[in-house]
Amino acid sequence: MAEGRLFFTSEIFEGGRRRRRVARPQKTWVEPSRTLPVFAECDVLVVGGGPAGTAAAVSAARLGADVVLLERYNHLGGLSTGGLVFWIDRMTDWDGKPVIRGFAEEVFDRLPKEYVCGPARADWGSRDAATAAYWSLRAAAFHGIVTWSPMVCPERLKLVSLDMVEEAGARLALHGWASVPVVEDGAVKGVVFESKEGRQAILAKVTVDATGDGDIFHRAGVPSENDIEKNDIHHCMNTAWIWAGVDMKRWMDFRTSDPDGYSAFMALGREKVRHFERPFTSWRDDVALFMGPRQSGFDALNVDDLTEVETLCRRLMWQHLEVFRAHAPGFANAYPVQSAPQMGVRHTRRMVGVEKVVRAQWDDGTPLSSEVGVSPSLSPRFRNISVPYGALLPRAVDGLLAPGRHLSCDATSHSFMREIPQCWLTGHAAGAAAALAASVGVAPRALDVTVLQSALQKQGAYVRPSASSDRARPRAQSPAAERKAIS
Repeated sequence: MAEGRLFFTSEIFEGGRRRRRVARPQKTWVEPSRTLPVFAECDVLVVGGGPAGTAAAVSAARLGADVVLLERYNHLGGLSTGGLVFWIDRMTDWDGKPVIRGFAEEVFDRLPKEYVCGPARADWGSRDAATAAYWSLRAAAFHGIVTWSPMVCPERLKLVSLDMVEEAGARLALHGWASVPVVEDGAVKGVVFESKEGRQAILAKVTVDATGDGDIFHRAGVPSENDIEKNDIHHCMNTAWIWAGVDMKRWMDFRTSDPDGYSAFMALGREKVRHFERPFTSWRDDVALFMGPRQSGFDALNVDDLTEVETLCRRLMWQHLEVFRAHAPGFANAYPVQSAPQMGVRHTRRMVGVEKVVRAQWDDGTPLSSEVGVSPSLSPRFRNISVPYGALLPRAVDGLLAPGRHLSCDATSHSFMREIPQCWLTGHAAGAAAALAASVGVAPRALDVTVLQSALQKQGAYVRPSASSDRARPRAQSPAAERKAIS
């Protein structure tokens, strides 16, 4: 049985192409060789300032590394801010115990309370029917259990992320798009990036690919997987949007007190719009979040497909507004505030790593000897998931770590390993590993995992004592041997 997202359901809309596609010329152009200026040299280069990249930069800098964080947009936070995915998925297990900690906990310690909407700590893990019913409407209770999965203000999260990076001492470079890795002798030594200044290079002892799509590890020759779980939303993409001027309390009362009326409204919306989505709450009762309609059948690595989905979603926002204003309780005065500047991409590539998060772990729950973090499971039926260090390490290339949604995992486990808290978790681990490896002059795959685990625990991460007496580092072939085996 395909398990997918067992606690959260949403419609998946199969993409129907409407834009005219122009055939691409069957030609090539040889780019002339040129000498590039070096923008910076550093211990650790983090490419991508989303949740994983921000966490990586902060953890590495706090361990004393000279860190450069390269980000293509004008803000940090990635999809949690620019993608308007400010519903932060579960950080507690089904008993209410916080398991995604460290960087994630500090983010919420820094966010002013008026910019966060979520259950009180005393309610985490509560099975009280009334409490769970209240929070289920606010995406913070599943299977009748209250979870720590709050809504946050994306603009304030941008500021908190910026403050943490700069206070840690990392050098931030915005508006720079990494294009290709610098690879020498089977190891990544930095990247080439494009900006308004032109093409430049950043050289680093260790590079962290936090692009989300594996852009750096892919171009460095690291193999990846792209199979999907069709029944889950993890392979869909869309542009999210938010409206203000709404009364979400009135809307939620309508949903719960008039189920027939709610069903009739949704049917009307599908009739008029076809791809029709319900709203989510936010950090305020006068702001509504739309995280769909989720589009399937498109490739987020294809420029034409990305363009198609962007144009479709922006039209859908205005079509939704017309229906909601006319027919939805609490939405008569709704007006658009923002459509996301970042496409809501959930899946493209998953790295082939030294280790892998797999479905078999869901039933076992045993801490792995190389554990660098713990993820909540999809359902109370399953145990907490041990995240191994080797899931961040490519098999075939040195000098590189890859946290975030493109880490090494199977398609089913990707349904939760792609979420914002899990990206914070893996980014935190990757940044610490990069700093430690750079400080002693070894490849990340050669790092003693016990040293990394100790550093993570000192930074507040939740890493459990292993049930195994084998505390050796993740084993893998040498990059040269691995490349030979792959070829």
